[in-house]
Amino acid sequence: MEQINGYEILKSTVFANSRGFALGHNSKAPSPYVTWQFTEGKNGQRDYYWGHYGNSREWAEKDFTRRVEDYKDLQQMTIRSISEQPKECYLYYSTQRPIDLGTFPKPAGNPPLEIINYDDDRRRPVAGGNIEAWGELTYAKPLTEKQMADYELKPSPDNPDQPRRSITARLKEASARQEADIRSQKPHYKNQEER
Repeated sequence: MEQINGYEILKSTVFANSRGFALGHNSKAPSPYVTWQFTEGKNGQRDYYWGHYGNSREWAEKDFTRRVEDYKDLQQMTIRSISEQPKECYLYYSTQRPIDLGTFPKPAGNPPLEIINYDDDRRRPVAGGNIEAWGELTYAKPLTEKQMADYELKPSPDNPDQPRRSITARLKEASARQEADIRSQKPHYKNQEER
């Protein structure tokens, strides 16, 4: 996505008349979120104006939605395109207990975006069977090692900050797991000497 005055455009909506709205983020700005109106030229170049600045993503999402809906209703205009940058999220598994009050970190500026307790009252295999968990938490920013240790959380191997393992390493691991499963399911027969 493009950057305007240090703000990265996270999402935008363009109407049939080449006008639209955008939501931007700049973590270093005094007001890190903004919604702008813009006019799109013939070559796709955008002229941004009428910015509304705020401090939270929640506020910016609401303002963006309100501006888009108001314009759509007032101008009786159809939407030509919608674009949204995929959200980079960090998933953590609660491995020792169901998620409840006091069982997960709430760092300043990084509250959990989503909390899910698995509904079968037991730990469930997740992350390709490598982790057993009671539930999961999603954050916009990564947790620290201390936060994970304090609450006994395990990061998802698919998190953006996790090192990517080669396909060969993943295949070897899957093969070893499968062999272990087969061995654990084999009935053990005593031979004649052991009887």
